[in-house]
Amino acid sequence: MFLTVGLPGAGKTTRARQLAKEHNALRLTPDEWMLPLFGDPQPAGKRDVLEGRLLWLGLEALKLGTNVVLDFGCWSRDERSAIRWLVMSVGASCHVVYVPVDHETQRARIAHRQSATPDQTFVMSETDLLHWRTLFEEPDATELDGREVGGPPPGWSGWLEWAADRWPSLA
Repeated sequence: MFLTVGLPGAGKTTRARQLAKEHNALRLTPDEWMLPLFGDPQPAGKRDVLEGRLLWLGLEALKLGTNVVLDFGCWSRDERSAIRWLVMSVGASCHVVYVPVDHETQRARIAHRQSATPDQTFVMSETDLLHWRTLFEEPDATELDGREVGGPPPGWSGWLEWAADRWPSLA
């Protein structure tokens, strides 16, 4: 599995498309499912449910020997660790593909996206972009090198339980 990581406007989906083509992989991008399924690019409470089902589908594809590109963004280290653990639990490897973006480039790409395809995206304000940067946890060398996943956050008995709580439709 290839897991694209980065903020909106970083170029994750472009990179995910390249990876899918290069590795003959199934590409799972929640942004491309939200509008067709829910009629809204950001309906309240639906993204986590959709991501859980796409993650489940990706794990099933891996079990069948199919490469997968998961284009989620995965801003938190815990999300990435849970996905890496799940992928390894089905006997596959997970490659974190970090796509960094500076603020000016991000802002320009978002503005272009919102003017070129307003019906396929959601509004992102300057305040949103700045706030999201404070929430994003940049991948470290352990993640990028594919080293062993540590234990789950305090209070969780395992990554499966953490992931099932984060993505309720995973199980």
